[in-house]
Amino acid sequence: MRIGELSARAGVSVRALRYYEEQRLLTSTRSASGQRHYTEAEVERVRFIQRMYAAGLSSRTIAELLPCVDSPSERNSDAALERMAEEREKLTAHIEDLIRTRDALDQLIATANAHRETLLRRAG
Repeated sequence: MRIGELSARAGVSVRALRYYEEQRLLTSTRSASGQRHYTEAEVERVRFIQRMYAAGLSSRTIAELLPCVDSPSERNSDAALERMAEEREKLTAHIEDLIRTRDALDQLIATANAHRETLLRRAG
C-alpha cells in the first residue's frame, strides 16, 4: 500500500509517517519512481508506535523498544521492560515535581486571597 492509504488506515498524517521513517521506526520499500510502499503489517506497527507516543515515550525511546517487537527474545523483552520502568520512574518524578509546584502556587493564591481580603476590609 502507498503512504496515503497507510495514513488513512492507521489514522496518522502522512507527515507523521515520513517522520517515523526518518527516525527509523518504520521502513518502506520504494518503487522505481520513488514512491513508498508498505505491507499490511505496517498498519498495526504505526498504531503501536502511536500508543507508545501516547504513553509519553520519545522517538528515541521507541526506537530502543522496537527490537522487542522486531526480534522477540527474552533478552529484548527484559531490555524493553527495564527501559519502560526507567521511563515510568522519570514520569513519577516529574509528577511529584508538578505536585510540588502546584502546592507552591496554591500557597501563593492563598496569600494573595488573604491580602485581598485585608484590602477589602480596610476599604469597607
